Amino acid sequence: MALNIVRQYQRLVVLRWGRFMELRGPGARWTWPVVDHPIRVDLRESFLNIERQTCITRDNAPIAIDFLIYWKVMEEQAERTVLEVANFVGAAAGIATTTLRAVIGDISLDDVLAKREDINQVLRVKLDEVTARWGVKVTAVEIREIEPPKEVQDAMNRQMAAERIRRATITESEGLRQAAINKAEGEKQAAILRAEGNRQAAILEAEGNRQAAILNAEGFSQALNLVYQVASTVDAKTMSLQYFDTLKHLGGSPATKFIFPMEFTSMLRPFLNLGDHGEQQGRGSG
Repeated sequence: MALNIVRQYQRLVVLRWGRFMELRGPGARWTWPVVDHPIRVDLRESFLNIERQTCITRDNAPIAIDFLIYWKVMEEQAERTVLEVANFVGAAAGIATTTLRAVIGDISLDDVLAKREDINQVLRVKLDEVTARWGVKVTAVEIREIEPPKEVQDAMNRQMAAERIRRATITESEGLRQAAINKAEGEKQAAILRAEGNRQAAILEAEGNRQAAILNAEGFSQALNLVYQVASTVDAKTMSLQYFDTLKHLGGSPATKFIFPMEFTSMLRPFLNLGDHGEQQGRGSG
């Protein structure tokens, strides 16, 4: 008897007299020498590197692609990798290259460059359909590099440079526009503040003038009242004496002509009457 230690990530395919006998799990497994032929199958996920392949796109552009295939043996169908295919890695590589050419042939160059994830998904589905009969599950397909023709690469570089220049120009113009907007907004706010300040100053000045006019009018009114009160107590004789005092000052001036108001004679009448009355008294006493 032969002792076989099967690890957790392995399964043991037992062929007895060349025929599939059973699939054994991890642990210590005994098999008969000569009669049984044990084959270990690894259940861990592995990857297959597909070297660079040149494909023709739908618009007849040659393009070089290399990618990785991630796969694992399905536990419940582990014996198929032994019974259904002699060299799984070689078979998978051949299927991958032919499938890649078929997929790329249906896509334009621009889509190949722009839709890498979509191509990965399509390749995974198509490869999984083929490898399922071998008990293998394709878990993922990842394109590592896509190399377009040199002239296409040069055109792409020029386009990229032009796009960057365009974006830089747009960014610069946007910055200038925003700066102009900010400057105009600042000037507008400043003008508004100046106008508001001028308005407030004008209001305050007008309010001050109004208050001053009111105070001046009140002062003038009070002065007139005082003048009127004083003038109401002054008799004609006092006014006449004021006229005489004024005439005295006029007489001291170098002027040669004097103009007297018509009221002057009426102001002198009390003195004239007083003189006549004194004369009459003198005559009577004589």
